[in-house]
Amino acid sequence: MNAVTPPGGEQSLGPTARRMILGSQLRRMREDAGITRQEAGYSIRGSESKISRLELGRVGFKERDVADLLTMYGMTDPGERQQFLDMVKESNEPGWWRRYGDLMPSWFNDLVGLEEAAARIQVWEPLYVTGLLQTEDYARAIMSHGRKDMVNEQIDRRVALRMRRQKMLSRPDAPRLWLVLDESVLHRPIGDREVLKAQIDHLLEMIQQPNISVQILPFDRSGYSADSAFSLLRFAEEELPNIAYTEYLTGAHYIDKRDEIERYSRALDMLAVDAETPDRSRQMLMKRRAEI
Repeated sequence: MNAVTPPGGEQSLGPTARRMILGSQLRRMREDAGITRQEAGYSIRGSESKISRLELGRVGFKERDVADLLTMYGMTDPGERQQFLDMVKESNEPGWWRRYGDLMPSWFNDLVGLEEAAARIQVWEPLYVTGLLQTEDYARAIMSHGRKDMVNEQIDRRVALRMRRQKMLSRPDAPRLWLVLDESVLHRPIGDREVLKAQIDHLLEMIQQPNISVQILPFDRSGYSADSAFSLLRFAEEELPNIAYTEYLTGAHYIDKRDEIERYSRALDMLAVDAETPDRSRQMLMKRRAEI
């Protein structure tokens, strides 16, 4: 087996994606060698669950652990081993979002890294404009629960983090963002009248970019295909599985099982069919903006 080399645009891969690629390569090597997770865990003074987390790219790697696993899996070529160990170092490099580590729950870290690496991000949002397309004032209103007296330095930094996440949409190799938005979002009074109007203006501006599409799901077609928000992230690198992301009050789920991904993908297809076309959605945005 050849050591992993990230396909084209190596510099665009962040640490989260590198961990996932490295983990998937180690899983394949283990399976090819006929070694169980329990046996692999024992060899690095760990457990079966630790091997599972490593292979899913959910935790950082230690060079010593990877070196021991490579030996156990039969990789002895010095050059190939060094490629793996070099990638361990790269996967452990901090992403730009680490400066906001005190604001981000641990379960959110991976999402930011995965967004940076994704080729396509598909989002269904029934309640708010998705964070990747929010204005500062709209985001601040959500984070402060609509109470201006609650705005403080921490909330301002959380807004800054959200704005920084959005910069990837303007990269030369920007991911394709496709958003299906429930019509109710255009009527929900987040912030005040001017905040909502500015948010709709921002959506109208952003959909002029060739990599961003927005479809509005009308009131009379809401609630049939999916009742809660989720994102589906797709990657150009074949080593990376498609991932569905859903949040709940105290955490998030990252889903990569093929049958479950297929259900999320079908739900998005149904939402896209039920929603208005991008051009008709743009007209709905303009009409709603004029009404505010």
